[in-house]
Amino acid sequence: MRLQQLRYLREIVNKNLNLSKAAESLHTSQPGISRQIQLLEEELGVDIFVRNGKRIVKITPPGEVIVEIAEKMLKDVENLKQISQEFSDKASGTLIIATTHTQARYALPPVIKRFTEKYPKVKLILRQGNPTQISTLVSSGEADLAIATEAIELFRELVMLPCYQWNRSIIVTPKHPLLKQHPLTLEAIAQYPIITYDFAFTGRSKINQAFASKGLTPNVVLTAIDADVIKTYVELGLGIGILAKMAFDTHRDKHLRAIDASHLFEPSTTRIGISRNSYIRSYIYDFIEMFAPHLDEATVKAAMKNQLITPAQDTPQTTK
Repeated sequence: MRLQQLRYLREIVNKNLNLSKAAESLHTSQPGISRQIQLLEEELGVDIFVRNGKRIVKITPPGEVIVEIAEKMLKDVENLKQISQEFSDKASGTLIIATTHTQARYALPPVIKRFTEKYPKVKLILRQGNPTQISTLVSSGEADLAIATEAIELFRELVMLPCYQWNRSIIVTPKHPLLKQHPLTLEAIAQYPIITYDFAFTGRSKINQAFASKGLTPNVVLTAIDADVIKTYVELGLGIGILAKMAFDTHRDKHLRAIDASHLFEPSTTRIGISRNSYIRSYIYDFIEMFAPHLDEATVKAAMKNQLITPAQDTPQTTK
């Protein structure tokens, strides 16, 4: 059994059992991958895949277990390399953060500035996507940390670390009637076209739940993954916006107004997700603590070991 065979196995699974895509990703030939998987099956004495001719159609029950163990073995190999790097040079390496647009645009900049000043030799990479996509990147080992609000808790292979809670604002044009609505109600909001986040993003489920609890159906005319896009269309008069509070900046958004809506919606919690089997380098612990000061190295290690849940704090001052 060779590590290369396990890498081939993992890539086939990651590419949804498509041998051609797996071969392309690994810069090798499809027959070469097929042959190595067949040799692995012969050595183990079981079929990992069900085939229809030359095409793989699904994973067998024993194959599911083998894939899981292979993933862990490859992760352990990667951890050995990380440990070697840690002791040879603690202040250099790579940190890959998978996150949403809202976090990357509004919550992370001051933290990244501090981090890069302290660790100038660490290459920092941001990968953006929806919460499901970024959680998958971490669970597959393609990113070190996932930072998001929705869906991240659905990934059991990730340790979830609550960072902070946040709520929402209603974004309107300067002379909008809602500015005179006291107190602001969901019934009043529901009278206007709404522009807000795509369902997969940034607490959208909390918005839907709030309207449903009042028997209201909001008129959502436009959704986007980018808060700046939402604000642009609010400014054009297409509707009112529902955004994370942190996504409104009074200095930059001079042509808009924000109305606090925290009394109308349940707060959302932003979390950091870490793969259970990953080796965490010292500068990653430092980054986590910069982002969420209550998550020091000892707390994160305890959570990694025991899945302890640390209460989230309020929105950091740097993101208001």
